[in-house]
Amino acid sequence: MPDPAQAWAFLEQSDLIASAEDVQAAIARVAGEVHARFAERYPLLLAVMGGAVVFAGQLLPRLRFPLDFDYIHASRYGDRTQGRAVDWRVSPGEQVRGRHVLVVDDILDAGQTMSAIRARLLAHGAESFACAVLVDKTLRRPKPLQADFVGLRVPDRFVFGCGMDARGYWRNLPEIRALRAD
Repeated sequence: MPDPAQAWAFLEQSDLIASAEDVQAAIARVAGEVHARFAERYPLLLAVMGGAVVFAGQLLPRLRFPLDFDYIHASRYGDRTQGRAVDWRVSPGEQVRGRHVLVVDDILDAGQTMSAIRARLLAHGAESFACAVLVDKTLRRPKPLQADFVGLRVPDRFVFGCGMDARGYWRNLPEIRALRAD
């Protein structure tokens, strides 16, 4: 059963990382970069559910070119704050074959989920793969891939808001926050 008191406690024990205005400016910039690269390609955009719903919902209306849109659902987190093996809930279908595919996600953390997504899309015959993330977490260790389009870079902390959740809470925040260390 959801616990509103726990949700408020998460919020009270967090720090502002990026304001709603910073987030909107980042989305507008990413839209311009995506337009420059994909406007002539008629791409397939795939949102990674559930975190990418906020970013994708704000990015799509800013893209003034023909595209197809669908979603996939792959996660390493579920209701946890630590990653685990990739869980495919909705895998990409045949619509990726021969397409320029842009995957839109909320965060590039360690890169394991996006790396698995890239491998699956290329195995399904995508002509090209690129990814756009609202947030790229700065880590000390190398990632298996780099995002092609990045809205904001954030420190190596557990972040939430703008589609990213803290144990299921606060995906709906317009800003990005980080939990304080215990």
